[in-house]
Amino acid sequence: MMLKKLKNPLEWAELPDPTPGPGEIRVKISACGVCRTDLHVVDGELPDPILPIIPGHEIVGRIDAIGPNVAGLSLGQRVGVPWLGHTCGVCPYCVGHRENLCDRPLFTGYTRNGGFANATIADARFAFPLGEAGDDVSLAPLLCAGLIGWRSLVIAGDGKNLGLYGFGAAAHILAQVARHQGRSVFAFTRPGDAAGQAFARSLGAVWAGGSDESPPEPLDAAIIFATIGDLVPLALKSVRKGGRVVCAGIHMSDIPRFPYALLWEERQLVSVANLTRQDGIDFLSLAPSIGIKTHTTTYPLREANQALADLRAGRFEGAAVLVP
Repeated sequence: MMLKKLKNPLEWAELPDPTPGPGEIRVKISACGVCRTDLHVVDGELPDPILPIIPGHEIVGRIDAIGPNVAGLSLGQRVGVPWLGHTCGVCPYCVGHRENLCDRPLFTGYTRNGGFANATIADARFAFPLGEAGDDVSLAPLLCAGLIGWRSLVIAGDGKNLGLYGFGAAAHILAQVARHQGRSVFAFTRPGDAAGQAFARSLGAVWAGGSDESPPEPLDAAIIFATIGDLVPLALKSVRKGGRVVCAGIHMSDIPRFPYALLWEERQLVSVANLTRQDGIDFLSLAPSIGIKTHTTTYPLREANQALADLRAGRFEGAAVLVP
């Protein structure tokens, strides 16, 4: 399913099987999660996409071809391919172990073809071995929703009271991680979303309410997954002195003006960008011991446009996953 023109539906395309080059693998795809970033790509909210492009960056599949100069991977091995698909390795950020900020990156499903397909080419260095535990559909959301949630949680710090604004794919995974760590989760949904709030409570949230509500006690940190800039002042208002607000989306609407008093007393406002391979290694090795249960709605690959529309409208809880 290919995006040929921004702000248009994806189109089915019959393409020859791609051939992996040096350092690359071909992955026969068995599942690919549908992420809100895919909507940002389709809607033209991210700059300079490569068109036409095959979206999708929560890929699970098995290696069925290996190019030259690939070590440590084998035919038939199950791997996951995430959003960050390639880095230059030589810019100051890569050299400084901050490859998520690479000056010349490639992103799966945005500037290199992704997983809304039967097969894709991946940089072997950015393919995570997944082992054989768990089914493909359940694992797919971990490749972005889980990973960006994990990086956001690490940056949020060790505070006990954690607020999650926007209870979608990432938050429903992260709530389980936070509860496993002994934290108290406070879930913020669209105002009046009783079903979403009940879903959050079913995953262990100690409180769930609308994003226009104040939590019953101050938060140590808040993570904003929703793409609404108006939530930033509300989150700052909800965190304690010295608390931290983490903006976890790759795109957000403009943040409105707010009084300095909301930021004062050493509150912090930070953003999260992409992920590093170490994030993937850390989270994917930890996930089985946590016992994360992803809630998924599956769609046939040809129904990718319906999956995107349902994601945009909030018609399901958890994550959508395409299957061939």
